[in-house]
Amino acid sequence: MAGLHNKTVFITGASRGIGRAIALRCALDGANITITGKTATAHAKLPGTIHSVAAEVEKAGGQALAIQLDVRDEAALQVAIDQAAQHFGGIDVLVNNASAISLTGTLETPARRLDLMWDVNMRSTFLASQACIPYLKKSANPHILTLSPPLSFEEKWFVPHVAYSISKFGMSLCALGMAREFAAEGIAVNCLWPRTTIATSAIEFNFPEQILRASRKPEIVADAAHHIFLRNSRECTGNFFIDEEVLRNAGIKEFDQYAVTPGTPLFNDLFLDERTRQ
Repeated sequence: MAGLHNKTVFITGASRGIGRAIALRCALDGANITITGKTATAHAKLPGTIHSVAAEVEKAGGQALAIQLDVRDEAALQVAIDQAAQHFGGIDVLVNNASAISLTGTLETPARRLDLMWDVNMRSTFLASQACIPYLKKSANPHILTLSPPLSFEEKWFVPHVAYSISKFGMSLCALGMAREFAAEGIAVNCLWPRTTIATSAIEFNFPEQILRASRKPEIVADAAHHIFLRNSRECTGNFFIDEEVLRNAGIKEFDQYAVTPGTPLFNDLFLDERTRQ
């Protein structure tokens, strides 16, 4: 094993989707994975729990610690990060993956939905990073990776769902500032966003079925994240990565393996203009 062997990765929202895929990819290296999420028992509509993912991680060759966590709870978030650091002897990578989505206009977004997106998206990204940084400072190659889009202030990205857009760009703004703030400590702070929609529960429940079929699997994001984690943290910070670009730069040319329906034209994700998609 190589790469992330014996490194500790803390992932928010890891019971399914992209978080689960990143956990399993890191497990192939023999990494220590802290799997957090609200789902500790089987959900009627959503697949996976923190415990089922922990079992998958260990089967794949990693070490797992499953912690039930609502990232909106500041105290619980701090306890989970401390517990992970004590259990594995530190933290090397933080993945801010937990996210809430509501693609609703201003008049259709109640305060509770606004608060949910702000708290799960921007606020938890800030607080998880804040709590992990003292541990990351002790790592040989520390990384914070946030699943949020490249910054863009074109009105077309805000008009249809202003609250959601603000919350996701808020995550990216955290990375922009922290990358420079902690550059001297050698902590890499980057964002990663998919070029296409990814076949997750969020896409399944918020978009038409044909978009799900025109999506890629979460593994493409996981493979891109893994490539980022292996980079020198002092030389790789403040970036807004796109999954496909990361993999192309790593020499990967074949992407059909990631398609939900190979041969179907792919549906581009939100927040990416034509320049970014190339």
